Order: sequence, then structure tokens, then C-alpha cells
Amino acid sequence: MDDLSQIRRIRNIGIAAHIDAGKTTTTERLLYYSGRIHRAGDVDDGTTITDFDVEEQQRGITIYSAAVTLEWNNHCINLIDTPGHVDFTAEVERSLRVLDGAVVVFDAKEGVEAQSETVWRQADRYHVPRICFMNKMDKTGADFEAALDSVRERLHGNPIPIHLPTGSESSFDGFIDLIQMKRIRFQREGEIMQRLVEDIPADWLKKARGARHSLEEHVAELDDALMDHYLTHESLADEQIVAGLRKGTIERRCQPVLCGSSLKHVGARDILNRVCDFLPSPLDVPPIRGFAVDDPEKRVERPCDPKGPLAALVFKVVADSHSDLFFVRIYSGVLKAGSRVVNPRNGRKENVPRMFRVFAKRREQVEEASAGDIVAVIGLKESLTGDTLCEQHGACLLERIEFPEPVISMSIEPQSSNDRDKLIQALEMLARSDPTFSCRTDAEAGQLLISGMGELHLEVMCHRLERDFNVGVRVGKPRVAYRETITVAANAEGRFIREAGGRRHFAIVYMRLEPFTPEPGQPVFQFVNEAPAGLL
Repeated sequence: MDDLSQIRRIRNIGIAAHIDAGKTTTTERLLYYSGRIHRAGDVDDGTTITDFDVEEQQRGITIYSAAVTLEWNNHCINLIDTPGHVDFTAEVERSLRVLDGAVVVFDAKEGVEAQSETVWRQADRYHVPRICFMNKMDKTGADFEAALDSVRERLHGNPIPIHLPTGSESSFDGFIDLIQMKRIRFQREGEIMQRLVEDIPADWLKKARGARHSLEEHVAELDDALMDHYLTHESLADEQIVAGLRKGTIERRCQPVLCGSSLKHVGARDILNRVCDFLPSPLDVPPIRGFAVDDPEKRVERPCDPKGPLAALVFKVVADSHSDLFFVRIYSGVLKAGSRVVNPRNGRKENVPRMFRVFAKRREQVEEASAGDIVAVIGLKESLTGDTLCEQHGACLLERIEFPEPVISMSIEPQSSNDRDKLIQALEMLARSDPTFSCRTDAEAGQLLISGMGELHLEVMCHRLERDFNVGVRVGKPRVAYRETITVAANAEGRFIREAGGRRHFAIVYMRLEPFTPEPGQPVFQFVNEAPAGLL
């Protein structure tokens, strides 16, 4: 098999959703059915593969994005399980920046939730094709059609269901695959959930045919050739539907929708099948764009070609007291262990002594990785999140990842004054791994302040200081960084009248505040003195 054939079988995908929609449980089932693990873990028990951090296991939530690799139908799937809590949205941001596709998980009862909208906007910003999975169909109040409507109305998506659930809530036992026109029924036998492929029952046949007809209409609208065929023959073959959905998904004109219950092992294998069918390989996405190092105004493109010049992006840094771990997406060329690369941001040369394929907290050493792959490296000294790694010849600078500014701060101090230097060093390491976390000294109060995306974010960081760096800390009350602006004009008057030393002093100040939109390069605030000449 040649290099391009191997790349065509790569899928770089992420699992994203609102908190508690079932991302980690879905990831666990994908690993189990792909044979990557032999027993599926449980979030409540703290036994899942991707939630391997102690804090994640104790809280039952995902805090850090975790990368795993699995094989399915001769495809290599690099999968990243992302957090759902808004405090850790930076993990989602940097993951979607380097992924080619995403599986967005929804709670079938709740439909689109607050963080679902945030994740969807992030995927839109990075032009990430996606498929949808309506999870928790067995949950009380689950409503497949209402969940679909919420995607159309709140996310302005074009969801196209390829599953028709047979029942809901306690009666949910599977679905009808509208492409194969077969009923997929799940039946528990002991600890094993049997997946039974059956003919569609007579009482479901009329509804299934109507849903299939609707599916064919939606697919025909995605491609002119399919529309001509549909108008002539009034039907589409299964292969045409798959090809049409793949084309529409990669062009981000539609989102195929599946349903199931990850907790009950319903639908995981179908997600794997459709990830391979519908989501793009690295060859299906546009070339990555950047800037020429010798001419910052010149735009360059790097197509996914293992024979091209090296272009790789550092999208995550895991700080460690021994050696930092850098997660890298390779867009072009080949990265080899023991090689020497250049960071064009600072012009420094970096050594890459070892590389790993990461499986959550486990590492499998590899000697080289090609275009389209995601690996982790150690040994970089001068690189940070968002930096480019390339060769000296044909160097380019890829666009950096933009992260939101911290919104909340609190004071922090070590329990022992002897630990102050140790605390500052640990905070700098944490800031290096998390771009939305920062520390600084307040010049006015003389306090050491830490800033992040929310109280939970800062609480987790403080626990890491005590657990991972053995630094006991005391923290003050959170201080919110308010950002206000003037929206309407307003007038105010201030009077100063005071008698001192037998003399009377007085002053009257009139002030008018009004909105101001600065031109590029202008300061954001403008002061205009309109006092009569001679008074000031």
C-alpha cells in the first residue's frame, strides 16, 4: 500500500458535546468495540481510559483532552475526547484546530444545550465537518425529532437522519438503518449486548419507507448528478446515498444523524462505520495555509503530502517536571525521531529525540510519522502551544491558535514562605501547558494572582499544585474581570465646595461620556477638553 492510500485510511476526529451528554462513555464504547480495550469502563466508577487524571475520576467529568488511536475496518482513527465544561473550552479549541472531523454528541432529551452551541461555533470557525449522535435515547423524556429540530433552529445545521429509532425511553431497543433498510435490534444476554440485524417489522415498514424517501430527497439536493438520477429513477441506491452524504458532510452542507445509547452499548459500532464512511481523510480537507518566513505578507499552502516539506503544528503541551510532552499534528512531510527542526516563530532549532503514539496516559514509541498523523514528541525546549515546526528549507509559519482571555482571578500564596519560588515555578509550568491560565504579581497590592476561565478551572489548578507539585497554597476570593463599555451618551456634574484656612474653595466639573469607535491603530479612549480658554 502506497503512502497516499495509507493517508486515505486515516481519520483525525474529536468527540465534542455539552457536559454530561455522554462523550467519554461514547469514546469508551468505541475503544471497546474496536478491540483497543477488553472491558468498557464507566465514568461514575472512574475507570474510563480517557479520564485518567485523578481529578477527572473524582469529579466524573472530562478536564483534559485525551488522545487515543484505534483501528476499524482497515482505517486508523486518531480520536480526541474533549471536555464539555465551559471552563475548559480551550481544550476543545486546540483540538478542533487540528482535527479533520468531529462527532457531536447530544442528549436526546435536552437536544442542543449551551456548550453545544459553543462547540458548534468552534467547529464552524475551523471548518470542521461533523456527524451527530443523539445519545441517551433510553432516557426518560428522550425525543429524537425534537432534538433534530433544536439542531436546525439553534445551530442552523442541516441534520439528515440515517437512523429511525424504534421506540424511546424504556421501550428503546434499537433503530432502523435507513441506508441498509434493516432493523438493528439490541438484546442483552448476560453481560453481552447482542446486535441483531433483522428485516423491518411490518408495523414499522410504512414509517421506515417514508423516512427513506425523505433521506433520498435530502441527499439528492446535495449533488446535481444525484438529483438528475433521482428525478429520472425516483430512487437512489445505497452506494449513491453514502457517496452523497460523504460529499455533503465534507463540504459542511449537512450532518448525518445517528442515534443510540452509549451506556447501553447501542450505536457505537455504527458510529465507527459512519466515521469511516462520511468524515474526511487528511487528503479530503483543503491544504493548510500559512505565511512564508522570509516574506510575512506572502501566503503559502502545504497540501497533505509526505514528500513535501515538513509543516507541523504544536497544539498542546503537557508540562512535566522531567520533560514536557508536545502534541503535534503533521500537515506535510515526515517527522522522524532524532531529527532537527526549526521553530520559525523564534528562529530556534529544536531536537526531536523521541516520538510517541499516545493512548491516553500510555505511550507507544515510534520512529517516524507522516503527513496527516498526530503524535507526541519530547525534547523541545523553545516551543509553545500554537508554534510551527518545519525544516530550514521551505520554512513556513502556520496560523496560531487563538484562545479566549481569562475572565476570573484570585490571589494565591504558599502556605510556607520558603515555597514561594517553588510555587512560581509550578505556576509557570501550568501556564505553559494551559494558554487560558496565567499568573502575575499585582503591583498595587503586591499579591500573586492567578487567572482562568472560571472558579472550577482555578480550583483544579490549585489541586494540581498540591497533588503534582507538592506545594500547599492558600487562595483568596475570586475577582471577576468585568469588561464594560459605554453604549449611550450621558452627562454628569461634579461639585467641590470646601472651606479651609478661612477661605472658600470650590470647583464645578461638567462631563459628557459617549460611545467611541476608534480607527485601526487609535487608542480605545479619547479625551476631549471643551472647557473655555483660561479656565484650565
